[in-house]
Amino acid sequence: MKELTVKKNDANQRLDRFVAKAVPLLPESLLQKYIRLKRIKLNGKGVKRDTRVSEGDVLSLYINDEFFEKPHEDNSYLRVGSPKVDIVYEDENILLADKKPGVLCHSAGQWDYNTLIAHIQAYAYQKGEWRPREENSFAPALCNRIDRNTGGIVIAAKNAEALRVMNEKIAAREIEKYYLCVVSGRPKPPEGKLEGFLFKDAAKNRVYVRSKPEPGARTAVTYYKTLASRSGLSLVECRLGTGRTHQIRAQMAAAGTPLLGDGKYGDGRRNRDAGESGQLLYSYRVDFDFKTDAGALNYLKGRSFRVSKVDFADKYFPGAKF
Repeated sequence: MKELTVKKNDANQRLDRFVAKAVPLLPESLLQKYIRLKRIKLNGKGVKRDTRVSEGDVLSLYINDEFFEKPHEDNSYLRVGSPKVDIVYEDENILLADKKPGVLCHSAGQWDYNTLIAHIQAYAYQKGEWRPREENSFAPALCNRIDRNTGGIVIAAKNAEALRVMNEKIAAREIEKYYLCVVSGRPKPPEGKLEGFLFKDAAKNRVYVRSKPEPGARTAVTYYKTLASRSGLSLVECRLGTGRTHQIRAQMAAAGTPLLGDGKYGDGRRNRDAGESGQLLYSYRVDFDFKTDAGALNYLKGRSFRVSKVDFADKYFPGAKF
C-alpha cells in the first residue's frame, strides 16, 4: 500500500485524473476497477472517480508495487490494460505477430507503451506465462523488426533458448521472409533478382543503391516475382537474399518501379493521387527453412506461416493469389 498526499498544485481535480498522473504505469481500465473495488481510498474511505481532491487529502492506494516504478521501456507492458496482438501462430516458445502499419516495434527514444513489444509482453504477463518478478534478466523479445509504416510478421521469443536459436537462424539465413508490395509500373523482367550495394546515410535514415562496391556500402540481394499488373501498378512478391535497411524500397525504386505510398524513395505525385501516405509493403510470409539443428525448435523445421489478409492487395488487386 502506498499513500499520496495532495499538494496545493494538485488540488481541485478529479480523483481518477490525479491518480492517473501520479501513477502513470497503471492502465486506465485497472484504475477505474480499483476505484470501484475501493482499493483506492480518499482519507480512509471509498469514493467515486469524479470526486474532487483537496489540498491535504490523503489517498491510500492498494496497488502492486511495480506500478509505482519510474516508467521506461522495460516496464511499459504494465501500462497496457488490454493487449492487442494479432497472433498468426503461437506455442510455448515463440509467437508470430501480425504487426499493422503505423505500429512501432519498440519505442522511438522515449517512453511509449503502445508498441508491439509492450503489447506482447503484457499479453504474456497477463496470461501468467511470463513472471518478470521471478526473472533475473529475461523478458519476451522480438527477433526481427519491421519499419513503422510496413506491416507483417514479427517473431517474438517467449524464453531465452528460443531467442538464442531464432537469432542464430536469422543470422544464418535459415528463415525465409517474403514480402508483398505494390509498385508503380511493371518490373522488367517480370521475375528476377535485384543485386547491388547499399550505402546508408544514418543522419538522413536513407540508403543509396550503388552498382559497384564502395567504402561503407553492403551487398544487397532481393528476389522478386510479379504476381499481377493493372492500371499502371503491379503486385510484386519479394524474397530477401540479404536483410539491409530499406532494402526492398530502395532497390525497387532504383529499378524504376518504386513502391506506391513510399514518401522516401517513391513518386510523390503518384502517392498523392492515390491517397497513400505509407509504403505498401507487407511481410506476409515466413518459412522456417532450417538447414542445421535447431535444438528445442526443431519441430518448426519446414513449416511456413502467413498472414490471412493484406489490405492493400485486396484494394488494388482483388482476387490476386499469393
